Amino acid sequence: MKTRPLIGLTGGIGSGKTTVADAFAALGAGVVDTDQIAHRLTAADGAAMPAIRAAFGTDVIDGTGALDRAAMRRLVFSDPQARHRLEAILHPMIGAESTRALEAIDGPYRIIVVPLLVEGRHWLSRVDRVLVVDCPRPLQIERVMRRSALERGQVEAILNAQASREERLTHADDILDNAGSPESLPDRIAALHQRYCQLASSAGASVTKDPMMANDSTDLGQEA
Repeated sequence: MKTRPLIGLTGGIGSGKTTVADAFAALGAGVVDTDQIAHRLTAADGAAMPAIRAAFGTDVIDGTGALDRAAMRRLVFSDPQARHRLEAILHPMIGAESTRALEAIDGPYRIIVVPLLVEGRHWLSRVDRVLVVDCPRPLQIERVMRRSALERGQVEAILNAQASREERLTHADDILDNAGSPESLPDRIAALHQRYCQLASSAGASVTKDPMMANDSTDLGQEA
């Protein structure tokens, strides 16, 4: 049985990862989003909440019993040790849930959406190709301020805690420029989808990084 290629989809906050992932899913790719898994784990009945409550108390729990993401964001940006404690709780759970989900999904190839793919390195060593959704930093700031009602300083703090745009691009096998009109995205996503399908159907499902495909232009506390 051939192994389906695993594409790591990443990008900075506000780059448009979710929009791109949804478009790939609509085309038939099997998509797992680690940020969505993190949200489920930290919902009111989420599996991570007992450990988070024990580690941080009720100050980071909202009235429904879910994680108060704004309170936790303030805490982890002011206390690096708090960030490490939170990651020690969430990262193993997210990894296990992601692995189970990847094994269960259909599609000619699979996509794992990891906001901190470059920073965490865990998935970086497991994916066959890295697809970076890219846009300039000023546009990221504008988008996040508009969608999440965060102040500029808060958005900049999140960006400063992530890999730089330049560092992320050095790991990219494929780049999807999302700085332009939304109308330009579908055709370029469809072209990448066809390439990934061809990769999946090639003899032995080889995932050798083809230079002809490279750099194609056609967690919590980090993501708001």
